[in-house]
Amino acid sequence: MPSFLALRNVDHWLIGGRWALFAAVVLFAITMFAMVVQRRILYMRLGVPAVFSRYRRKSGSKSGFTSQVLGHRKLLNDVRSGVMHLVYFYGFIVLQFGAADLVWKGLNQGVPLPLPYYNWFSLTQEMTVTLVFAAVLYGAFRRYGERLPRLKRGWKPSLVMWFIGSLMLTVLFSLAFERLASVHGSTAAIVEAKFAPVSVPIATMLESAGVEPQSTAAHAGFELFWWLHLLVLLSFLVYVPQSKHFHLLTAPVNLWFRRSTPPGRLVPLNLEDEEAESFGAGKVEHFSQKQMLDLYACVECGRCTNVCPASSTGKLLSPMHLIVKLRDHLTEKGAAITSKSPWLPASLLHSKSREPQAHVMGAVLPAWEAESEWGTNIAPTMAAQAGAWNIKESAKPEEVELIGEVLTEEELWACTTCRNCEEQCPVGNEHVDKIIDMRRYLVLMEGRLPSDGQRALQNIERQSNPWGLPRAERAAWIKDCENRTGIQVPTMQELKKQGKKADVLLWAGSMGAYDMRSRRVLYDVVRLLDHAGINYATLGLEEKSSGDTARRIGNELLFQELCRENIETLNKYGVTQIVTACPHTYNTFKNEYPDFGLNPSILVEHHTEMLSRLLEEGLLKPEHKIEERVTVHDSCYLGRYNDTYEAPRSLLRSIPGVSIEEMERSGSNGMCCGAGGGLMWMEEHSGTRINHARTAQALEVKPSVISSACPYCLTMMEDGLKALGADEKVIARDVAELLAESVFGE
Repeated sequence: MPSFLALRNVDHWLIGGRWALFAAVVLFAITMFAMVVQRRILYMRLGVPAVFSRYRRKSGSKSGFTSQVLGHRKLLNDVRSGVMHLVYFYGFIVLQFGAADLVWKGLNQGVPLPLPYYNWFSLTQEMTVTLVFAAVLYGAFRRYGERLPRLKRGWKPSLVMWFIGSLMLTVLFSLAFERLASVHGSTAAIVEAKFAPVSVPIATMLESAGVEPQSTAAHAGFELFWWLHLLVLLSFLVYVPQSKHFHLLTAPVNLWFRRSTPPGRLVPLNLEDEEAESFGAGKVEHFSQKQMLDLYACVECGRCTNVCPASSTGKLLSPMHLIVKLRDHLTEKGAAITSKSPWLPASLLHSKSREPQAHVMGAVLPAWEAESEWGTNIAPTMAAQAGAWNIKESAKPEEVELIGEVLTEEELWACTTCRNCEEQCPVGNEHVDKIIDMRRYLVLMEGRLPSDGQRALQNIERQSNPWGLPRAERAAWIKDCENRTGIQVPTMQELKKQGKKADVLLWAGSMGAYDMRSRRVLYDVVRLLDHAGINYATLGLEEKSSGDTARRIGNELLFQELCRENIETLNKYGVTQIVTACPHTYNTFKNEYPDFGLNPSILVEHHTEMLSRLLEEGLLKPEHKIEERVTVHDSCYLGRYNDTYEAPRSLLRSIPGVSIEEMERSGSNGMCCGAGGGLMWMEEHSGTRINHARTAQALEVKPSVISSACPYCLTMMEDGLKALGADEKVIARDVAELLAESVFGE
């Protein structure tokens, strides 16, 4: 009966035929893989060339890249999924050596690669194969057993599990049949049974099923599973760039070129460019090549949608679907423009119909069915997106409208620009900038935006505040502050006339100047600065809107006008330090004004940063006890935009009697209050109000005070407490108010 060892006596032409067939199959697969990758690069090149200075790596950034790519830092935010992916990631690295050894043995009559400690090498391979296969089963359980709302279900998301599972099984059965086909003394038998804890039991099972050792059946079984392993491996190689698993190649590149500038810094538009045909993104090719790379880096893990305040409260916007829809549209439009099919082999993966077709957003059915009145749930949004995004026959991809047929205006205006989607994204995607670019196109090129947003912009343009209150009343808070606190806040103009100069400019902002509730916070900041002996002044009537609202809504023209006027005023008085109680103004001055001429050496501080510093210097002493159970709501523009989480908490910790109770979602994963991105001035028309859902989360820890460090957040939390009927037991207060109470004993 023929044995495995007899393979060595096979005719040379048969050996040559095996090598030739192997080479042909591998070459064919690699060629298709290269063609698919090349075509997607061709599609990305349709975009605006990226300004890679924005993505230039800074010193120390390589460690961040390493921690994300090799350490899976963000993936491990969900420990179970993160560990599962670590098994996949490092498992495949380890198994490449085993795959090479298995292929070599199949081509060379069972002779293994000359690897040292071969027994231990074989043990490592079998254990790794088993771990990866277990990870596949667990991944299937997460998707179809636990049915995590953020994960898609269907044949496409399942295909990779079949690929990986098949690869692992073909390895184990190849090793088992190899053992049965071998004779004592052959190379395969070198691996002792104790170093093959998985393949030996499988071989025993096969022998019990009738496969005799050293038989033709054993040899045929090895041949079958050896070729199956090779074909599945090569098929997977070709499939990867045609699916979300292209992230295996694009994600490391995307992370390497992730932004090196602060996340709160939007790319300026050159509105004086006479050759520009449009501003913003009205077509997919208006995005930069780096933004297009984002689309192919997406792994569709749903982490972004899972934390999105819009998705969580029943709005149509889903950051994951935003990226996926843009990717599908880019692929289809790129194929139409370049006449290069994105699918290979096209006959297997592309529709046989010669009629043009493309994905478009269809009718969206009302999806919100909350389990509780104030709960968060992304399932309705996921279902609505999946049901509306379908192929439309006879639709020409190059004629599909980016805004309207790919992304609806409802989605674009639902974004609060909180950037939690980006904070959670393990591949470095930037969702918010794309939304702002599309808003810019709608506002600047087509004049389309919600009526309440239009009203806010008109008011800012005419009166420099979103309410449209008289510009002449902007300095009224100064007299009111004197009446209430006895402190007369000087203006920069008054000091200049006296030949004096303030060390610090106190920027009141529109909320501090006009909103009566925010004024109380501003007055406490004034009291604390005065008590600490700080030489400060304000601009009074010369102060204008910072332009943050205008820019986030998409009116770049209005923002740049305000920006240049404010910079001119700041330069006139030689301002070297600015403090403000508004994180939106803080972010705009700190990260965006330098693009338009503000001296980057000017120190811009949020009031919590300055007050924290004054505490450390001993200029403020909170001595009076305040018995309050305080939970901290983090402002997105202070935290995620500028990585300032500690300053508000350090102020609270300094107050005797205050205990801090953190919400489940706090810090970098804190949920937005719903006011960012211009939504402070626009109504929510679907689902639960975001601030109500956030307030409900705060109430879960049973606080007596919900603290914030932002006038927008303070307003939203107070509104939420009233809506939930909790305003008689719980109050919303700025941390500066609590500090002032402890310092002054009121």
